[in-house]
Amino acid sequence: MRGRPLQKPKVIYADRGYDSEPHRRKLRKRGIKPVIAKRRTEHGSGLGNFRWVIERTHAWLHNFRRLRIRFERSADIREAFLKLGCSLVCWNNFSRIEQSF
Repeated sequence: MRGRPLQKPKVIYADRGYDSEPHRRKLRKRGIKPVIAKRRTEHGSGLGNFRWVIERTHAWLHNFRRLRIRFERSADIREAFLKLGCSLVCWNNFSRIEQSF
């Protein structure tokens, strides 16, 4: 197999949709700490902080029409546009940070 060996995450963050004892048991069996919000409890577990970063990034990538609507049939071309989109998002963030100094 090429590339770096896969690394197992130490912690998995998940929302209420994954709240079940079998999920928790399987993760613990593999040595992964589950941080899963409980169903029918008040919000405020802090998981939203992590989720917001992911949803914000997806929103930034959806600004690129070619990523929002899939035109390419080939997965390698779509992956290339995704990498280009990620590069542009990073460039915009770094240039914004640089301008603040």
